[in-house]
Order: sequence, then structure tokens, then C-alpha cells
Amino acid sequence: MTVLVAGLGNVFCSDDGFGVAVVEELAKRDLPPDAEVRDFGIRGIHLAYQLLEPYDLVVLVDAVQRGGPPGTVYVIEAEPGAEPGEEVIMDAHDLGPDAVLSLVPRLGGTVGPVVVVGCEPAGLDAGIGLSPAVQDAVGTAVQMVIDLVTRQVAGPADRPVGVTEVES
Repeated sequence: MTVLVAGLGNVFCSDDGFGVAVVEELAKRDLPPDAEVRDFGIRGIHLAYQLLEPYDLVVLVDAVQRGGPPGTVYVIEAEPGAEPGEEVIMDAHDLGPDAVLSLVPRLGGTVGPVVVVGCEPAGLDAGIGLSPAVQDAVGTAVQMVIDLVTRQVAGPADRPVGVTEVES
């Protein structure tokens, strides 16, 4: 079982750096050998090409706006993206997860199961550093990712479905 954990976000836009902070913390942890943890930051094109490799599970970690209180951590099973014929707007500095997932089929690949571990941001304005609520959520998200990876390696039938919300 191979798993990719991809941290996404812009560290120069405050809470948008959440995914990067989580993968930095995950890099300090012992994960199963088939789990690859990478910081993609704002390099969505690189992630799209990485997803041409076959993975049994892809975990995207990012700031997500769903209307909850800042610091709420979500686990969301990603829906399939745009159909291969649909237009994907290419912006090397702002290619969001949906656009990345819909670009992969256009590059000749297929995307397997994708789960998003996201955090409700307090703000996405220019600035370095996470808000206190989002910083406090990093540990919760790290544990969620570890649980997802561990369950996937143990057996894909245990994979989560739907959306789970956790306030940290």
C-alpha cells in the first residue's frame, strides 16, 4: 500500500500555510515505510505530475473554507474533479487541489482515492505565521493523518468516507 501525504499552501498568506506546517511536523514522526510525506506548497503542477505515480491513497493537507470556526479540522473524501474535457485554468502560483485533481487525467493519469485533511482558516491575508487557532489545530491534523495512513496500510476497507469535523 503506497500513500502520498501532500502539504499544500502558501506560507506567505498566514493560515494558508497550514498544510506546510502539518507536513513539517509529520516529517518528524515515524510513519509506515510506504507513506511518502511531501511539501508541495504552491507547486500544484508538481503535485499533478507526482500524482501520475500510482498511490493507493492520497492525503492532501490544506486550509479549507467551509464556514466553521477557525481551527476546525475536517476530513473530507474528495469528489472526482473536472472531466478530462473540461478546461483547467493554469496558474503556476494558484493551482488549487480541485484543479490539480482534474489536471491529472489530462496528463494521462488516473487518481485513486483522495482524502483532504483541512483546517478552517482565521485569515488568508499576506503574512507569515499561522493564527493561534490554526496553529493549535496542527497537532490534531497530524494525528488524523497518522490515523489515515495507518488504517490505509492496515487495510483499505477501513478508509473513511464523508466529512468529519473536529474542533481543536
